[in-house]
Amino acid sequence: MILTMKKHITKLIVLLTCLGMFASCNKALEMAPDGRLSLDDVFADSEQVAAFLNSCYSNIPGKGFGYYFFSRGPVVWSDEAWDTDAESAASFMAGRLYNGNASAANHPIVNVSDSRGNGNYWDRYWAAIRNCSEFIQRIDDAVVSNPADRQRWKAEAHLLRAYYYHELLKWYGAVLPIMREPYAFDGDFSLIEKATYKELVDFIVEDCDVALSTPELPWRITMAAEAHRITKAAGEAIKSKVILFAASPQNNDGQDLWTEAYEINKQSLENLRQNGYVLYDKVNFPQTYLSDLSHIGPVKDENASRYNEYFTREMQFSQTPVDRETIYQSYLSHDQTAHLDGVGAQNGYKSGTCPSQELVDAYETIDGQPVLNLERPYLDEKHLEPNYNTENSLYNPADPYANRDPRFYASIYYNGSKRYAFWNFAEAPGSVENFPAPIGARTRVIATWMGEPQTGINPTKRSATRTGYYQRKFLHPTAGTNQIVWGTRTKLFRLGEVILNFAEAAAEAGHLDEARTAVNEIRKRVGMPSLPTGLSKEELILRVRNERRVELALEENRYFDVRRWTKPNEDLEKTDRWITAMEISRGQDGTFTYKRRLVREGGRQNYTNRFLWLPIPLNEANRLRAITGDNWQNPGW
Repeated sequence: MILTMKKHITKLIVLLTCLGMFASCNKALEMAPDGRLSLDDVFADSEQVAAFLNSCYSNIPGKGFGYYFFSRGPVVWSDEAWDTDAESAASFMAGRLYNGNASAANHPIVNVSDSRGNGNYWDRYWAAIRNCSEFIQRIDDAVVSNPADRQRWKAEAHLLRAYYYHELLKWYGAVLPIMREPYAFDGDFSLIEKATYKELVDFIVEDCDVALSTPELPWRITMAAEAHRITKAAGEAIKSKVILFAASPQNNDGQDLWTEAYEINKQSLENLRQNGYVLYDKVNFPQTYLSDLSHIGPVKDENASRYNEYFTREMQFSQTPVDRETIYQSYLSHDQTAHLDGVGAQNGYKSGTCPSQELVDAYETIDGQPVLNLERPYLDEKHLEPNYNTENSLYNPADPYANRDPRFYASIYYNGSKRYAFWNFAEAPGSVENFPAPIGARTRVIATWMGEPQTGINPTKRSATRTGYYQRKFLHPTAGTNQIVWGTRTKLFRLGEVILNFAEAAAEAGHLDEARTAVNEIRKRVGMPSLPTGLSKEELILRVRNERRVELALEENRYFDVRRWTKPNEDLEKTDRWITAMEISRGQDGTFTYKRRLVREGGRQNYTNRFLWLPIPLNEANRLRAITGDNWQNPGW
């Protein structure tokens, strides 16, 4: 179980789950697996009530790089990155998606066998929602030893239901009914109706507001014994996100909801600040992140180090936490990132997430100028001809990694960057920057040029890079076989995201000064200049969107952002089809030539309109049509 209650629960209790939302009636489901406890029995015992609440937590996804076979899921399915498993294990999730190999009966995002909580969303989330609804319906009359527990547990159930609904809404869109009370197994399901996107968002906000009005629910968890319990802060983060999504072009059904999104986000942000949430604003472990071995940037840079430290450390459950930015983190402790999602050559296994050239292009130069024209970043559809920002005087295509936003150096390994770790190979003469060097702990230049034997770009090698870049945002600076550092639990919600949610809503609603101030707070944390004054509304919206791309890079936001910014009848060809790499040639004199190239000719096939939403599982869609007479399936499936 995830949730730690006052006493250890040793016996199994009932977990009422639907096999899909509308499973056939089965009276045996009203009893526990041992046949002894009915739901009435459960809610007549305080310990069993606590344990039933645990069941409401059990379907929270692990996220991070806990997707099938240590993948970052939405990160490598969007234009942020390419997954090396797409070629070396083409039957896995990314390989199938890139080939467009998906159907309502067998979709690679959901039809996976995985114990880390990622996949099978329709069944799992509806099961969780039903448990939450059952708990909410019964808790007022249940036997609970401590009255304060009753109120807190009820608030948690409301928030958990809101969380699962918001996840379903992100993945599937408005093809959901509202389950305010648990459906009876012998109920008349023909009366169930699809709610609109806005109705679903209002329901989620309502659940959050119930929790937020509960005095017994804390704003922050301060004891390790209560780790991963949900808080009021999570409620504000959920509200902030869902109303932003509701106002976006994909979901607003022609309504202008930006003023409402602005007002809700402004209040949520204010409440979070008043209750102690602030951006992670200092290097707390300089012995690691400012050491000569950290190599975070071409020179020692506190701004880049602070940012990298935040993403390679976990939140603490104490009265005085170092991290006061993270609102809610996943329960899942990841395996060693270094040999599964970093520089694959380090241990000879796989690189996993390879940031795209498109993501690299999003990082500004240190003077605050975008590298590309944000309105039209590329002159051709395949992204091979960059449309450079004529106002940028610092960017040099012949030296593309100089003078960039500190977050670039904190997040991405690029040609010429360095890493200290245990390298599981001796250098060959072809690795000219590093030869000679034995197996062992040492600093190595991450050379990504064509032909470099270990870390050079390669179209099929699992431990190489497909794009000319490696992920480092979540990778401890010196982790390796001599220093085992497990990947940190994923930050499901953090203040930085809420600030950018507010900035976007404010810009869209015409509150330009407030939007600019919010973005500047994010930029100041890493030493980037403020946005210029006098930007038009359209210019500011483009800057806000680019700031999201950079600040939230590789955190699963981009996949959903490009979808909500797309109109219902459009597709993702401009963002997700063509993914490019930096092809680097090394001359005999040690100089480099840079040329953009496609990672794959023909691009990806998961960009068409139907890939804006997941399909309802085929059997469930057929069942819904038969019972209600309506077609619930998403377009194209």
